[in-house]
Amino acid sequence: MDMQLQGKRVLVTGGSKGIGLACAEAFAAEGCDVVLASRDAAALATAADKVRAQRQVRVETFAADLSQDAERERLHATHGSIDILVNNAGAIPAGRLADISMARWKQAWDLKVFGYIHMCQLFLPTMEARRAGAIVNIIGMAGRAPRAGYIAGGAGNAALIAFTSAIGAAAQASGVKVVGINPAVTKTDRMLTQARTHAKNQLGDEERWAETLTGLPFGRPIEASEIADLAVFLASPRGHYVNGTVVDVDGGGMFRA
Repeated sequence: MDMQLQGKRVLVTGGSKGIGLACAEAFAAEGCDVVLASRDAAALATAADKVRAQRQVRVETFAADLSQDAERERLHATHGSIDILVNNAGAIPAGRLADISMARWKQAWDLKVFGYIHMCQLFLPTMEARRAGAIVNIIGMAGRAPRAGYIAGGAGNAALIAFTSAIGAAAQASGVKVVGINPAVTKTDRMLTQARTHAKNQLGDEERWAETLTGLPFGRPIEASEIADLAVFLASPRGHYVNGTVVDVDGGGMFRA
């Protein structure tokens, strides 16, 4: 299916690995030029080479700490003219309320929660002015099904779900759409990190991380490419009427007894 995205310019934060890199590859497959942003310049270079090797599109990189207001503003000043923004950068730690210091809590929210909000604040006005564009926020199922063991992430994701729906409802008047995706457990490096934390907290041994990943729907975690394919559809003219919605991707796990 042609997603009608040929020649569009896409900015992906957290684009050097995991879901972000998968999104870059999926948009590139549709003929989009991509800008990858994350902290690690070396990882970005490797990711960009991977995308270039697969598709004949323009791939640019931007190394920045997107937990910082000034760095987000610098990114916007350099790459402000984009058609699609994929907010994906985030690393909220697992843990219960007593496990996470306020400094760590604020650091995590500065990157994901306030980072997403600020990126939308920066890039949305230009999209609205030209009456075209799309923003896809990669959020997370913890916002729908919060757990005490991931309290900072659940609370942050819930805030971003509400934020996404609210600005999507308003932006459509200017021809712009804003949507979100809530992935459940997805096969990434971050999945392993969180599984190790859960194993340490629940079982007293982080090496028993695999035991925390049992009972998943369909017997497996989500592939990053599955989230990326959905992001492409939601950002495309094919998915034009899907707006202000945050799509849950958890295999129905939230509703299982």
